[in-house]
Amino acid sequence: MNGGIPSKERSLLLDAPNLGELEKEYLCRCVDENYVSTVGPFVGEFEERFAAYVGCARAVSVQSGTAALHVALMVSGVGPGDEVICPALTFVATANPILYVGAVPVFVDVDPETWTLDPRGVERAITPRTKAVLPVHLYGVPCAMDELGELARRHGLTVIEDATESLGATYQGRMTGTFGHLGCFSFNGNKVLTTGGGGMIVTDDDELGGRIKHLVNQARDPQKGFWHTGLGWNYRMTNLEAALGLAQLQRLPGFLEKKRDFVGAYREILDDLPQVRFQQAPEGSLPSWWLPSVTLEGTASVSSAQEALRERGVPTRRVFQPLPALPQFAPFAKGTYPVAEHLFARGLNLPGSTCNDDGMIRFAAEALRRVLSEGDQ
Repeated sequence: MNGGIPSKERSLLLDAPNLGELEKEYLCRCVDENYVSTVGPFVGEFEERFAAYVGCARAVSVQSGTAALHVALMVSGVGPGDEVICPALTFVATANPILYVGAVPVFVDVDPETWTLDPRGVERAITPRTKAVLPVHLYGVPCAMDELGELARRHGLTVIEDATESLGATYQGRMTGTFGHLGCFSFNGNKVLTTGGGGMIVTDDDELGGRIKHLVNQARDPQKGFWHTGLGWNYRMTNLEAALGLAQLQRLPGFLEKKRDFVGAYREILDDLPQVRFQQAPEGSLPSWWLPSVTLEGTASVSSAQEALRERGVPTRRVFQPLPALPQFAPFAKGTYPVAEHLFARGLNLPGSTCNDDGMIRFAAEALRRVLSEGDQ
């Protein structure tokens, strides 16, 4: 590095995991103690520490964020014919589990400022068949959980939070994932905290947490040998993954501080440009800013800007494709989703990996500024 300019030895990274000596130490403990599969102490310890971190009664580890959402829907009694409201703009894994359980996804457009589920749209979408609401804290920005929670209480709906991208974010002083009946997290390699894969379900209902723990272990009753009480899943996390998670959890405060500093640097350099609009945080929230995200407005060509940034060594990613446009969800689309469609057309995710440093992020921001200001996008 020289003055924040990425070198061949150290390139800007979009969303790569940040692994170091602590992770090696925990993984070596796993190997040395011969606890590499699903039996051993690391999984339980990770679940306990995670529950304590987010402030809930119970956390149950699983194989992925998708698995977490699938189990959450199943134990909430969502099934064929039920409707589940979810945002039109999110990763496909939010809505796929709705189809897994035979339910109907009902897509609602997102708020143009926060890019998260619009409570007004949710209220209009509720019908007698609505069973659950599945808000997504997109890119680490919390939803308006007070409004969504009030709607759910009024209509008797289950709230399942997709907090897969928002570990460490808070709304009204509470961690995302703890407002609903169940909260789901992902630890994929590009998330704020990684276990290589894996996920977590959290709840304040200890009995429900116990039931989930039972179901993700093939619904096996360990007191009766190979006796399985019903249909279950092999969704267990391994000790290797949990060991990695324990190390990452210790480093999480530093990761979050870095990500918030990165967004501050981007705003400092780009906020005055009329072409750039940042994803906004709702009042009373502190996002985790998993991926710093902007839209490029006016005449700026998003694809040309992305290519010009790539040539300068700045990786970016397009915002998620609105789900109603995908083949498996097109039959459930109703009308148009103008905000989601605009964000997809104009949105970019900027480098947010904590492997970067402040100088590298400032280089990325200055590069985007030059691309837009010089008109070579």
